[in-house]
Amino acid sequence: MQFNEKIKITHGIDLIVRRKDGSIKAERHYGDIKDGVKRKIKDGFFTRLYKRLTKKCIMIDGITNAGKAAMAGLDLADITVNAFDWLAIGTGTTGFLATQTTLITETHREAGTGTRVMTTVANDTAQLVATFSGYAGTEAITEIGKFNAASGGDMQMRQTFAALNVDWDQGDVFEATVKVQYS
Repeated sequence: MQFNEKIKITHGIDLIVRRKDGSIKAERHYGDIKDGVKRKIKDGFFTRLYKRLTKKCIMIDGITNAGKAAMAGLDLADITVNAFDWLAIGTGTTGFLATQTTLITETHREAGTGTRVMTTVANDTAQLVATFSGYAGTEAITEIGKFNAASGGDMQMRQTFAALNVDWDQGDVFEATVKVQYS
């Protein structure tokens, strides 16, 4: 017997920097989940077409090898896998590679609130929301990752983006929503 079903993993990331008064200072939306939010896909249509025609690697999502292995482990009772309940942010600018296990320059990590939401069918998307606040200084945040431990652990996914400037001293708050859809 042969199964011919394919599982696709996609992600969406929504990042918002709010001022102390709650107003939006800056925001970014990335990924290819079709949930009604207009997101930027890293490569434009013609770049993706060129890569497909020339057989170059296409990174549609930022799911790491360790993240894929951990998700495969969730399918088995004999394998213990910790939940991916932490988001980390940093200032690294190196592009995504599936072999990466950490952020390039992690600055903060926070526990998130996880839920399952519907993108196409009921509960097909894992959503993790975390808020970063109360730190000192200023940062140009350029990367985010999803982890299964408060420190160290496995990195399930990573996304880089244009800098979001956060002034912690002025009371800025960095809000992150990461969605991983299984379709």
